[in-house]
Amino acid sequence: MKTIATFAALLAGFAPLSAAYAQEEAPSAVTIAGSATIASDYRFRGVSQSDKEMAVQGGLTLSHESGVYVGTWASNLAGWGAFGGGNMELDLIGGYKAKLSDSTTLDVGLTWYMYPGGADDTDFAEPYVKLSGTTGPATLTAGVAYAPKQYALANVSNAPNSHGQKDDNLYLWGDGALAIAGTPLTAKAHIGYSDGNPGLGPNGTSVAPTGTYWDWSLGMDATWRNLTFNVSYVDTDITSAEAARLQPNFSKGQDGRGSIADAAVIASLTAAF
Repeated sequence: MKTIATFAALLAGFAPLSAAYAQEEAPSAVTIAGSATIASDYRFRGVSQSDKEMAVQGGLTLSHESGVYVGTWASNLAGWGAFGGGNMELDLIGGYKAKLSDSTTLDVGLTWYMYPGGADDTDFAEPYVKLSGTTGPATLTAGVAYAPKQYALANVSNAPNSHGQKDDNLYLWGDGALAIAGTPLTAKAHIGYSDGNPGLGPNGTSVAPTGTYWDWSLGMDATWRNLTFNVSYVDTDITSAEAARLQPNFSKGQDGRGSIADAAVIASLTAAF
């Protein structure tokens, strides 16, 4: 009887400790995820934003179990991508993800594009909607991003009363990813369509420099632990004649030769944490 009483006392003593341990191990309502990337070029919708040079990028996202998330992402810029002289892009992101089913997710949010150190009126906001679904090893995503009329997206000239002009921009895209069974490889594909205001924009650049155009890419991810190495072929249907009308800005080194929207093989290495 004494042994049983002693054992019961021990169990009673461990009970609060076990409860405290379980409480400490309970999953947090908020998760934090980040990444750091080095890339051979920064292509935004098929157009180089780093003058065909290397880019260092990073992002951080805080997600709540309710589906609400906020985050930020940044990259260095050069050449055409340097909005009004800014050498950095800083994105502020907020949105909400809803699970429509075990395999389907709806993502609604907004990206605020900022260009610290650049000219005034370069920032713009772009709401987006994405629908993603998985089936077996494949993931498919369809998205639409619509930036309402803003000065940063306008084709402003030196003509009288041109300041204050505003325009909008529409971007449609689809992404596909296929994990190759038994390997660390994932094949990827992307296609996008831009429809906006053509020209240089108010500060030497534009989200849709030729007004309307297609961009696409085909690539492969190789993942090891928290590292992902990607190689992608990126291209657009922006012709040499269309690029010529945007020169010298629309060229590497802004020397007026070639195009920063031509085909290229881009490599990147990303560390997730």
